[in-house]
Amino acid sequence: MTAIAPAWLAATEFIDHEHPAIREFVAEKVGAGDTAKDKALKLYFAVRDGIRYDPYSASMQREALRASTTLIKRVGYCVPKALLYAACLRAVGIPARPGFADVKNHLSTEKLDRLMGTDIYAWHGYVSLWLDGKWVKATPAFNLEMCRRFGVKPLDFDGEHDSQMHPYNSANQRHMEYVKQRGEFDDLPYDELVADMLAMYPALVAQSETPAGDFEHEAIARPAA
Repeated sequence: MTAIAPAWLAATEFIDHEHPAIREFVAEKVGAGDTAKDKALKLYFAVRDGIRYDPYSASMQREALRASTTLIKRVGYCVPKALLYAACLRAVGIPARPGFADVKNHLSTEKLDRLMGTDIYAWHGYVSLWLDGKWVKATPAFNLEMCRRFGVKPLDFDGEHDSQMHPYNSANQRHMEYVKQRGEFDDLPYDELVADMLAMYPALVAQSETPAGDFEHEAIARPAA
């Protein structure tokens, strides 16, 4: 039997689940009679679809990466959305850890391609949560409207099986490949993330302070590999 570490439920700098905005959000989404699985699913879809995915918002400012900031702004990329979901889970007593992996992305926009300079997306964020005696993974990054524009199946989550990015889109084109696992953490490993993002994607980080793109409306699919 796995012992639950206090750190997996703790409020941290980036998983700041004691923030009033997060407490209010959680209270609106779950009910007193909900099971742990009910809560996990309701909060997953609330974060997935209630927070617009936007890679142009990849600011490396500490404040910008906090879960409460993402909730208040209602926009974020995969890392802050994962941190927000982890915060919501911890707020209702479900152990949660943010996890990160490098992925090869076959779905993008022309502008994002220029800013990234590569199809390898480092530090893709997901959440590992403890439900019914086991760890399961969930990825609340891509909101439903964005998925519709890209022709990608939205990632469902049933609380029993890992929910990670689809390898193909609805047109059977390559979508996402996991190429490197970076691990799961008690809080965001901020210094490591920032060092890699500045080294790998300087143009993307530079424009994120004054983002001027609309990722959903720029949606294009890469040709099948």
